[in-house]
Amino acid sequence: MSARVTVALRVNGRAYERVVESRRLLVDFLRHELQLHGTHVGCEQGVCGACTVLLDGEPVKSCLMLAPQAHGHSITTVEGLAGRGELHAVQQAFRDAHALQCGYCTPGFLLAAVALADHGVALEGAALREELAGNLCRCTGYQNIVEAIERYLRQAAGGRRDG
Repeated sequence: MSARVTVALRVNGRAYERVVESRRLLVDFLRHELQLHGTHVGCEQGVCGACTVLLDGEPVKSCLMLAPQAHGHSITTVEGLAGRGELHAVQQAFRDAHALQCGYCTPGFLLAAVALADHGVALEGAALREELAGNLCRCTGYQNIVEAIERYLRQAAGGRRDG
């Protein structure tokens, strides 16, 4: 049996403290300890991006990170995007561009897009596709996903210029 450690962190703005096995993956911590099932388990090798979350605003593959490594940090999951019953702007862009298919890859794409916007990155076309290469859609529907993210990034960039 592995050692148990205390993990204290903020997830979607809420403080949590749990004692977990030192080898517990962050994705399993989120799903099983905190019941946040929007973070999906896909390839379990950091290739597909279904498990992407934001760690202090940076996208990370939670299947490659141990929960104790997140101690003292702030995590955002897809559940943390929407507020007060309204969709986040990136979620609305996905809806408007018909980028929602089976939905398995969607949380990873949404969080990757939020990280780009938060860093002031407004890529389009091939450059955006390259940036999103760590997120795989098995439905092969990249066109609408890319269009949704382009739409969101343009909107986010416009808000920064206006505000």
